[in-house]
Amino acid sequence: MKFRILAALLSLFPVLSHAQSIDSLDLKIGQMIMIGIGDRTSLSSDDPLVQELAQGKVGGVVLFEKNISSANSKATLQALTSNLKKHSPLPLFVSIDEEGGRVHRLKAKYGFFDIPSAADLGRLNNPDTTLAHHRRLAALLGELGINLNYAPVVDMAVNPNNTVIVKNERSFGNDGDIVTRHAEQVIKAHHEYGVLTVLKHFPGHGSSTTDSHYGIVDVTKTWQLRELIPYDQLIRNGQYDGIMTAHIINQRWDASRLPATLSKSVITTLLRNILDYPGPVFSDDMQMQAISDHYGFENAIALAINAGVDVLMFANTLPSQDKHVSASQVHSTIKKLLNENKISESRINESYRRIQEMKTGLQDQ
Repeated sequence: MKFRILAALLSLFPVLSHAQSIDSLDLKIGQMIMIGIGDRTSLSSDDPLVQELAQGKVGGVVLFEKNISSANSKATLQALTSNLKKHSPLPLFVSIDEEGGRVHRLKAKYGFFDIPSAADLGRLNNPDTTLAHHRRLAALLGELGINLNYAPVVDMAVNPNNTVIVKNERSFGNDGDIVTRHAEQVIKAHHEYGVLTVLKHFPGHGSSTTDSHYGIVDVTKTWQLRELIPYDQLIRNGQYDGIMTAHIINQRWDASRLPATLSKSVITTLLRNILDYPGPVFSDDMQMQAISDHYGFENAIALAINAGVDVLMFANTLPSQDKHVSASQVHSTIKKLLNENKISESRINESYRRIQEMKTGLQDQ
């Protein structure tokens, strides 16, 4: 009898240990890490990512077209998202860029469907149409197990020759009220199906003349104050889950010429203190050349966290596998910076709180 009682008590130890570790520092750091999963379309039990997930070193994953199997696309993707989530001790962000138009992973050739671009919807300027298209999209995301979409784009089409946003028809238009109106419909549609959204790219990429994927982008002479209108309106109306930063420089925001993602003046002073934004801040991909070519891996992480970024994205879209970054590498770097007092534990705690508050909106875990 005593042995049966002892065995029963011992069987509880892993559960108790797990519960006690939920708010550990390691887990809090892990929640700040958003990682691309390479070209995986499935997850085997001996995959290193499984261990990283189980150890709480991953707060979210980002999916791309390469993660969609050409055969049995829907069922295979559902199995992948389910498998990713089941290994995580906390709810996992399973994210994707699904803006419509040209930024579209779930293509018709995989058995899914296309939706109009933001530019098309903005020109039509019928909010009900925008809502209908994005209800269809959000229903699909929810069915596939994807719970976070990097949309809507609220960059304004300030520069008609802008290559990254305007030429790619990713903006609803040049009028802040129109951009806000359609962004609200996108958010509403996603929330109806339990999918969270991230506004992008703060504080506005629609006036740039170059693309931050490929190098430094300076908007000091082109950025306009009205590019903040959609952010201001959506924040005041409570229409947000998260906000993504842009890797753009403006010396009027930051005389030290740090890009917005790394700038405390932009994220803490402008976004949090002036616009009064309380939610999580997501970095755009930290492997874009605007960051990776100029600030270094460790230094960029320190600058971003100290600036006020809560979720650091390493999308692993680079062609060379040698340049791919694992969640463990990011995690150990953050711990090193913490041990060297280059970032503070209070910043980790702030980010953890914001992320967990956002994750309370997840309905599928």
